[in-house]
Amino acid sequence: MVTSLDGATQGPNGRSATVSSPPDRVVLSLLRRLADVVVAGAGTVRAERYGPADLPIAVVSGRLELDPDAPLFTQATHRTIVLTVEAAPADRRAALAAVADVVVAGETSLDVHAAVDALAARGLTRILCEGGAHLLGHLVAAGRLDELCYTLTPTMVGGHSARLVESALTLHSTWTLGHLLAADDTLLMRWLARRD
Repeated sequence: MVTSLDGATQGPNGRSATVSSPPDRVVLSLLRRLADVVVAGAGTVRAERYGPADLPIAVVSGRLELDPDAPLFTQATHRTIVLTVEAAPADRRAALAAVADVVVAGETSLDVHAAVDALAARGLTRILCEGGAHLLGHLVAAGRLDELCYTLTPTMVGGHSARLVESALTLHSTWTLGHLLAADDTLLMRWLARRD
């Protein structure tokens, strides 16, 4: 995850690349090489224009407002996974099932434990969550976020931007700094969840 000095998770164009930096992109590339699967919320997938990747992509979407004709589905090297809920529209679920593996994990809201367990059942245990803020909030609230790789870049955005973690619940979790690197005025941090 990346933010500007003033905490913006995205620039004026709505994309995180605007607040990223070359060292951040190197770390993101490395994290993707180490992961079994990338998980991202549908809003992040749309905003960042996700396409085919060298590893499976799992998209979290309760309403299934995803385009089954998007390259993420039609050109994927690995079949895309869609994590959704029982209450999702049946017609959208059927349309996506033609181009992706649709996994139901929860009735009306995402059951994080069921979603993570479904990925693990496929052998996808090293999960890289690339956001967004609400998905991270669900993972933190459920105690399923083990580490947070967080980059602070030398940019200022101003205006309004989403926080790194958003949640309807009040969250209180504590973290231990595992690593801290500085490169080209960018701080690269790896935080480990405390399980007290």
